[in-house]
Amino acid sequence: MDLAFIPSPSTGVIHLGPLPLRGYAFCIIIGVFVAVWYGNKRWIARGGKAGTVADIAVWAVPFGLVGGRLYHVITDYQLYFSEGENWVDAFKIWEGGLGIWGAIALGAVGAWIGCRRRGIPLPAYADAIAPAIALAQAIGRWGNWFNQELYGRPTDVPWALEISEGVNRAEGTYHPTFLYESLWCVGVALLVIWADRRFKLGHGRAFALYVAAYCAGRAWIEYMRVDEAHHVLGLRLNVWTAIIVFVLAVVYIVLSARLRPGREEVVEPAAMESRKSDDADASSATASDATTDADPAALSLDKDPAGEPADSESANRS
Repeated sequence: MDLAFIPSPSTGVIHLGPLPLRGYAFCIIIGVFVAVWYGNKRWIARGGKAGTVADIAVWAVPFGLVGGRLYHVITDYQLYFSEGENWVDAFKIWEGGLGIWGAIALGAVGAWIGCRRRGIPLPAYADAIAPAIALAQAIGRWGNWFNQELYGRPTDVPWALEISEGVNRAEGTYHPTFLYESLWCVGVALLVIWADRRFKLGHGRAFALYVAAYCAGRAWIEYMRVDEAHHVLGLRLNVWTAIIVFVLAVVYIVLSARLRPGREEVVEPAAMESRKSDDADASSATASDATTDADPAALSLDKDPAGEPADSESANRS
């Protein structure tokens, strides 16, 4: 055995008594937590309130999971609804099968609902969480490693992935496309962070850059995969999806930069009002402190020793 090869886990499930811990689900959960944590940091830096990203994620994440599963089931319906297959398996999300295209599309609907409830512009929110989503994808892809799925063509390169014999898979060494995509997503996150700092991207352009960059990588990685998929004009369906979405993202970046240059000044009205209130309280406190610290002698110039105002005529006579 070549020690340079990447081994696959013997199982994707660890049992703690009656409780099964599935590697695929664990990676998805960790990815979501990282996305919310880092997205929150970026949102605060843009002028938003702490906790807003998590509040909106309560809407976006469930919608995204449903959308991702729907896309997978619809595009790979033969795995669940063809002869000899059990349609109930379509609900077993823990066994793998989330389409990022559906997850982003329906997740955006959930995010829009959450943003609308808080009076937040969706493009500004999308810009803040764009690199966080890429990092979540990088972590989530390792769930495919636990399930020994979505690998590439057979290869003997030193970083090849060892796959064991199983249902719908043959033992051998293959390109670790899950690893390629995970590393690509990290690069996408770094690209968006750099571009956002360099060009002050706004009005959804940071999110569009994330989409375009991800699609560019997904196209060639998808082309390497050997799992069953539908083909259109000789290319896998997801390759065509990546090409089309890439073009749409680039067009959006160009048009948005012309029509709405710069970035949003206010991303969360409630945060701005809170800051104004804090500034007003601070100014009031400063004025109060200044009055308290004023010279008592100066304050008593117009008063007699008894504390009453001095009579002007008496003052003139003296």
